Amino acid sequence: MIAKKILITGSSGFVGRSLCKRLVSDGCYVRGTVRSLASSTRLPRAVDVVRIGSIDSAMDWSKMLVGVDTVVHLAARVHVVKETVANPLYEFRKVNVAGTEQLAWMAGKAGIRRFVFLSTIGVNGNTTHDRPFTEEDKPHPYNPYTLSKFEAEQALLRIASETGMEVVIIRPPLVYGPGNPGNFLQLLHVIAKGWPLPFASIKNIRSFLFIGNLVDAIITCANHPKAAGQTYLVSDREEVATPELLRRLAAAFDRPARLFPFPHPLVRFAGKLFGKSDAVERLVGSLAIDSSKIQRELGWKPPYTMEQGLKETAEWFKSYGHVKVL
Repeated sequence: MIAKKILITGSSGFVGRSLCKRLVSDGCYVRGTVRSLASSTRLPRAVDVVRIGSIDSAMDWSKMLVGVDTVVHLAARVHVVKETVANPLYEFRKVNVAGTEQLAWMAGKAGIRRFVFLSTIGVNGNTTHDRPFTEEDKPHPYNPYTLSKFEAEQALLRIASETGMEVVIIRPPLVYGPGNPGNFLQLLHVIAKGWPLPFASIKNIRSFLFIGNLVDAIITCANHPKAAGQTYLVSDREEVATPELLRRLAAAFDRPARLFPFPHPLVRFAGKLFGKSDAVERLVGSLAIDSSKIQRELGWKPPYTMEQGLKETAEWFKSYGHVKVL
């Protein structure tokens, strides 16, 4: 059965916008939830937009599930740069675990065929050493956010076994592309301005995922019969060291990369000193993914190369006037 009537939570977010655009162009009926109607202006007009409140254990999804055959659950409480709540884990669990569990239970009771859940590679851990992460590795969530995502995965698998609803879990690494928020957007600013960076001697390996490839993988997981009950690690299939990533980004902006060598421990110390440890670790440490399972079982291949993805991201960045690239 091909998904034709789809509920997408978090539809106005970075991933949601691209997914809605692709599904509408494919001729699907898309119902998208948003927290603010103002954000819905970024969605295709054909999307049936529904404003919702907080996603938690009390959320009533019954009306939104009517006439739907597939749910893609993107909405989540994500990383908070400057956490202000007293108990972050409680807040993550309220949305990411209890909220997901409530949606899944109601979806199962409503007869939803398939439920695709966007998790995170952080469930596996935050660093790889001698080999890439695979789906067979023992989970090692390392902070409140990744722990809540892992607990949500466990809840979904339990609900699937009790209701018969088909659950598919996707764990992506850092996702980039047009409209990219967060640390990757900051990196675009630095590269576009031509600032020198102390990463020439970094010898790590990292996996990334272009938004167009993630959207294609989500649609494949929503439709392929063999995806039911599976967890997939998904990436661009082009693992690169940080200096190579920076050179490719610079090339996408048609400018040279200005890299110079600097001792790794001092780079990490500087990140800690300025409260940027996580961002620095994503540039210095290794995190590689083996995405061969989804390729082998579902025949999925990323439709875009990393070069194409970075070029498209750079063009978006320049066209929207984030910075004047000389």
